[in-house]
Formats: sequence, C-alpha cells, structure tokens
Amino acid sequence: MDIPVKAFQLPLTVAEEDIDAQGHVSNVTIVKWMSRAAWEHSRSLGFDLEKYNALGAWFVVRRHEIDYHAPANLGDALVVHTWPTGMGKATAERRHVILRPVDGALIARGLNIWAFIDQRTGRPRRIPQSARDTFDPKRFT
Repeated sequence: MDIPVKAFQLPLTVAEEDIDAQGHVSNVTIVKWMSRAAWEHSRSLGFDLEKYNALGAWFVVRRHEIDYHAPANLGDALVVHTWPTGMGKATAERRHVILRPVDGALIARGLNIWAFIDQRTGRPRRIPQSARDTFDPKRFT
C-alpha cells in the first residue's frame, strides 16, 4: 500500500445509516467519509472554520475520483487515510485510502481536487503561504 507514514488517519465503524439497499456501505457514504477525513485533517493542523473565516476563503471540492475495491459491511472497523499530494496556485490535491485493518482489505482509493474559494465573491483565490506551508505534500511523505 502506498500510504505515507504521516498520513492522517480517521478510524470509524460502519453504522446502519452507512448501508445501502445492497447491504454494504454506499458509495455516497464513502464520499462523506473522505470529506470528513479531509476536514478533520485540516482541523488537526489548525485550519478550522475560524481560521478559514479569518482568511476570507476556504477549500471546496471541485472533483472526486474514487475506485471501489471491496465492500464494507455493518460493524466493520475501518480507517480512512488521507494526505495532500499536490498544490497549484488556487487548487490542491488530496489522496484517500480506506482500509479494513482486521484483514488488510482495500475498500476504496480516492482523489479530490480542491479549489481555494473567496467567501465573498465565490471565485478562486490564490492559496496563501500559511496554507501552502501547512498542507505542503512534502510534510506527509
């Protein structure tokens, strides 16, 4: 598995509301978990809602790309691993891997592209140096 040692980890347990009509975790839930892991990682690094409001901008997802590998079922203990992997002038890239530690199963692998958006205008804005330093992919390898 190509997960960096310093990747953020969000442990979770599959709940009833995560299950779809086919009896396993829904694809919508996988997207929610990836978004939650990204947000929790951001908060853990000091970039919480107050910080983004002070900057007058925040990251919003422009694109999700997910490969599903194995189903997860009710009660499964999982870990969402996430880490930044790239940064442009106003965009950032983040990877995700969801594993079931008990058997090492790869549940899903994903990529998000985030845009840094001005809260007032709704337009892309250059990512400030403080965010560049905090989310520098080199910090997580």
